[in-house]
Amino acid sequence: MFAGLPELGISNGEDLKETLTNCTEPLKAIDQFQMENGILLPTLQSALPFLDLHGTPRLEFHQSVFDELREKLMERVATIAEGKDEDRYGKLEELLEKSFPLVKMPSIQPVVMRVLKHLPKVPEKKLKMVMADKELYKVCAVEVKRQIWQDNQALFGDEVSPLLKQYIVEKESALFSSDLSILHNFFSLSPKARRQGEVVLKLTQMIGKNVKLYDMVLQFLRTLFLRTRNVHYCTLRAELLMSLHDLDISEICSVDPCHKFTWCLDACIREKFVDGKRARELQGFLDGVKKGQEQVLGDLSMILCDPFACNTLVLSITRNLQELLSQDTLPRESPDLMLLLRMLSLGQGAWDMIDSQVFKEPRLDSEVVTRFLPAMMSVVVDDHTFTVDQKLPSEEKSSLSYPSTLPEAFSRFLQDNRVACEMGLYYVLHIAKLRNKNALQRLLPALVDTYNDMAFGDIFLHLLTGHLTLLSDEFGSEDFCSVVFDGFLLTSYSSKENVHRHALRMMLHLHHKVLPSYMETLMKTLEPPKQSSEPVKELYTQLTEKLEVQKKSPPPPDEAPSLDLGLHPVTVPTPASTPITPL
Repeated sequence: MFAGLPELGISNGEDLKETLTNCTEPLKAIDQFQMENGILLPTLQSALPFLDLHGTPRLEFHQSVFDELREKLMERVATIAEGKDEDRYGKLEELLEKSFPLVKMPSIQPVVMRVLKHLPKVPEKKLKMVMADKELYKVCAVEVKRQIWQDNQALFGDEVSPLLKQYIVEKESALFSSDLSILHNFFSLSPKARRQGEVVLKLTQMIGKNVKLYDMVLQFLRTLFLRTRNVHYCTLRAELLMSLHDLDISEICSVDPCHKFTWCLDACIREKFVDGKRARELQGFLDGVKKGQEQVLGDLSMILCDPFACNTLVLSITRNLQELLSQDTLPRESPDLMLLLRMLSLGQGAWDMIDSQVFKEPRLDSEVVTRFLPAMMSVVVDDHTFTVDQKLPSEEKSSLSYPSTLPEAFSRFLQDNRVACEMGLYYVLHIAKLRNKNALQRLLPALVDTYNDMAFGDIFLHLLTGHLTLLSDEFGSEDFCSVVFDGFLLTSYSSKENVHRHALRMMLHLHHKVLPSYMETLMKTLEPPKQSSEPVKELYTQLTEKLEVQKKSPPPPDEAPSLDLGLHPVTVPTPASTPITPL
């Protein structure tokens, strides 16, 4: 407790013990000790007997004076550090030399830590002593830890690793949220709101203005992305840069070549749309990558691989296609569409680029534009033709039935091309949002076999289950249930536990809409095997309990769902002369 006092020539408890052990007159020895170690102010000497008369212990008096002086000293340290005196850091280093021997003394430790905090460069010897002592390291300010971390990547990694794990757990928990809604889904939060998350704020504080620490975190994110293929690390890469941007940390933003690109893309994500002006800005950044600096494409591809960026790009592509339909324009004739496809392709190829270390933009397969998109448009035309035919007077109706198969090119590209597959999946979501049961029943079976099983990824299933709530009444039809479950979800639930979880999540919200006979069969099918994880078992238990309650008291009829989805506009008014429905 009193370690370090003898080094400064100040008596401690051991000295008093030795004095009392060896003296012949203890009272005189105590008086002498008090005179030598008390507060050496003559004006206070006469006050001490007065305090004695009031029963105030000397310890209490000295402690109150000590506390007051300590606060004054800490304020003075901050004042010196914030001042403009050229020798201010020299004064602090001098104070550090005098006070550091007492760093283990709880009452003095705050002063030492305050001095360390305000020194832009703590002497290396002191840093090593702090790092070697777990207790000191734990209580020192983040400003001091930054100086330790920048030369100790392993130690910094130990500090950052739990935060990165926490971030991934939070993202995955959001995808399996008990809420099932098209209005409040994974992509509902604005970029700025997402940056207020605990992990992003902590990482931002840990990095401060230290470029070396920022580079270390980026390297951790690249490594983890390569190891796991988890796209949430790409989200964190963009969020971290924009969090530093929000705080105006120019020391880092000015040296990150991705800063302006990410800033522009962030504005697009906020609007959930890439307009023409911003598209040209983004194109300028991509075209401006100079020879010898191609490595920046690796970071740009990671930023475009962020699910929030990908979501914005595909929604913009969908909107762009709608405009082309209304203008009778071919996809390949739209520069804006080609740029959106270029960025989507760059983002989708992020893992391959970083893994191979070949920093070159992937070439977009021209057949995506010349064959896949026309095939997708033909699906729209089929749907529109059938819809128009159904509205004709009975005598003018043809014997047209709704198509049950899809163009061969559409299905093939879903399987073979990840850019086409991403667009195809979002088209299915668009169809679900329009409550188009016929088109959905035609499309869902094609999703059983997609590129890298993208249709069974958590992000798509999270969105699809939310969108299917708009068709809740259709679950009363065995044909519709058969397409959704037998034709899609149940084809992989036994081998992919995440699909099992999403199916149960959806049934928790829609079980009362499903035919009892079909529900009974479904419950038997979805019963978790013994080796299932706890979340799956828990969801199944909740569903079982809800069904028991439903048997005892049938639920009241639902109100008709509101047509206002509160989403950004995704349809373009079609001129009366052009009889084509939105994509």
